[in-house]
Amino acid sequence: MRPPIRGTSPRRDALRPERGGADPETDPETDSDNGGHAHAVTQTQATTTDQAAANEKLVLALPKGRILDELAPMLDHAGIEPEAAFSDDDSRQLRFTTNHPELDIIRVRSFDVATFVAFGAAHLGVAGNDVIMEFDYPELYAPVDLGIGHCRMAVAQPRELVKDDDPARWSHVRIATKYPNITKQHFAARGVQAETVKLNGAMELAPSLGLCRRIVDLVSSGKTLKANDLVEVEHIANVTSRLIANRAALKTRPHALGDWIERFREAADAA
Repeated sequence: MRPPIRGTSPRRDALRPERGGADPETDPETDSDNGGHAHAVTQTQATTTDQAAANEKLVLALPKGRILDELAPMLDHAGIEPEAAFSDDDSRQLRFTTNHPELDIIRVRSFDVATFVAFGAAHLGVAGNDVIMEFDYPELYAPVDLGIGHCRMAVAQPRELVKDDDPARWSHVRIATKYPNITKQHFAARGVQAETVKLNGAMELAPSLGLCRRIVDLVSSGKTLKANDLVEVEHIANVTSRLIANRAALKTRPHALGDWIERFREAADAA
């Protein structure tokens, strides 16, 4: 057996690519081809995802309750006609088709509308700015004040306390409310420490039953406060209903969502 030529090795020769072949680890042209293929695959996947999102039905989340009565003329002005079950008080159905094949409506609790939209389960919704402020989801965009659902958020306490009580001298308060975040922020801005007791309703009972001396709640006519011998002592915010949108959906489907936003804006202007 002849010895190998000096300066070469059988092992290195075996690892060399054949003449005319490309070494995938060193050949720049091959690297470019592989990179281009990977980029093309990624681009194809992204396009497929975008197309799937574009073909997905839009979902509009609406709140249950009296606000629907005020919202009905706006839906009509925007050209939205829900299926008959939407107006049936005995129906347990929660998702409804409309006269637009690409648009469905879901009906949920007012406090849940913002969550459905923020997490992308719904693309659009109608929520009061009390709910928007309480949750403060960065994923929400509120482009249109619909000008309905007018009320105010206020601090109230028993009438008998008002004569000898000065809110400017408060340093610590205990408040019953379903808005703990707004309440704490409001009092923190004044340098007052607020302890909140979370309730979902019947706030007006809290002072008379010794749960706390004050409440933060929405006030419309003031009749409920008066009936429970409570009076407003501080104003926190004015409240109306807003059209809200999911920011990510607005970026991926700007034309579809933008069209509905403009329809609701026109409906609000016409009201």
